[in-house]
Amino acid sequence: MSIFRIKGGKKLKGEITPQGAKNEALQIISSVLLTDQPVTIHNIPNIRDVNKLIELVGDLGCKVEKLNSDSYRFTASSIDTHYLETDEYRTKAAALRGSVMLLGPILARYGKANIPKPGGDKIGRRRLDTHFIGFQKLGAQFNFESNDQLFHIDASHLKGTYMLLDEASVTGTANIIMAAVLAKGTTTIYNAACEPYLQQLCLMLNRMGAKISGIGSNLITIEGVEKLQGTEHTLLPDMIEIGSFIGLAAMTQSEITIKNCRIDMLGMIPDVFKKLGIKMEFRGDDIHVPAQSHYEIETFIDGSILTVADAPWPGFTPDLISIVLVVATQAKGTVLIHQKMFESRLFFVDKLIDMGAQIILNDPHRATVIGLDRKYPLRGIKMASPDIRAGVALLIAALSANGVSEISSIDQIDRGYQNIDTRLKSLGADIERIN
Repeated sequence: MSIFRIKGGKKLKGEITPQGAKNEALQIISSVLLTDQPVTIHNIPNIRDVNKLIELVGDLGCKVEKLNSDSYRFTASSIDTHYLETDEYRTKAAALRGSVMLLGPILARYGKANIPKPGGDKIGRRRLDTHFIGFQKLGAQFNFESNDQLFHIDASHLKGTYMLLDEASVTGTANIIMAAVLAKGTTTIYNAACEPYLQQLCLMLNRMGAKISGIGSNLITIEGVEKLQGTEHTLLPDMIEIGSFIGLAAMTQSEITIKNCRIDMLGMIPDVFKKLGIKMEFRGDDIHVPAQSHYEIETFIDGSILTVADAPWPGFTPDLISIVLVVATQAKGTVLIHQKMFESRLFFVDKLIDMGAQIILNDPHRATVIGLDRKYPLRGIKMASPDIRAGVALLIAALSANGVSEISSIDQIDRGYQNIDTRLKSLGADIERIN
């Protein structure tokens, strides 16, 4: 097991380019199974979760060609559905939550599939009901074997229908869309997720010959087609990395330019950081964060304490709640952090409290952060990364802290951030990966 050893308190400087979007990659790579024609994807991040999904797609029989460091060509001319019944598949799929995204394409093209309960972050109950209810409404039948923790699905007669999703699940919406593009008739999905990554998936599928309308809204209509063709696609930059780097610059009083951000697809992310008092400049498609010795949290118009809460798009993404929380510890002022969508994602604040932060954990969903305005800098400690986003939040805290910190379980960070230690070193960070 590796650890990060960080000597904090150093100001950073330079340019950094965000990796390709992890959450988009998991959807797009799964969608290559919908066609027997070649699909070329660019800007794929070299991170553990994505690499495991690429390996799994290859194990299923898809030809995988690595064209360069971040481009792959996938040709799923034949898929071995019997591999889904093997112990090897069950072991690999159970360790990767993104494996659930393979269901929609496999069901659409082959009419049957099974999958173990996926793994992933330990951030509370993340149910799959939306996926399966959607498949059921399209005509699929499924059964969960509790003894072997395996889902069995028969989708030999998928037919378009109207459905109102019980929640605007991003992965659920994507999975249902991928199943519906080859179903007979018209499917209408209301209360659909509309995140930029989902928009990207729909635009790509349309280039492949699908007929999807309502892209970017919560009402999606899919007219089923007989077959899809190949295409070429470039992933968006990862908005979570962009938000993380904005927070990193503020916490470490650093001047950092984040390159090629696709600012038009970031929604309210820059605005939320501005509410924390963080200055930034848009230079074309780059975000420049100047060095700031102080930043002050805004209040609401009536003077009440600011609340930052997550919500389905176009609301603020839950994946940046951890970053906002840690950045607020060194601001001037108070903010209530409300993590609505996952009930255990704030349970890393005990580490920040040990570092000297003033945080009141009100309940599993809410924390009040009292900004210290840098009067009492955080201090380095030993800690473990509980999940991807909390891990990076702790890494940002360590980079701003006085003294040396050690973060274990960094495989969690590696799941979502490509070569993060090397890239931070290029900015001047004192970070070492120790095996």
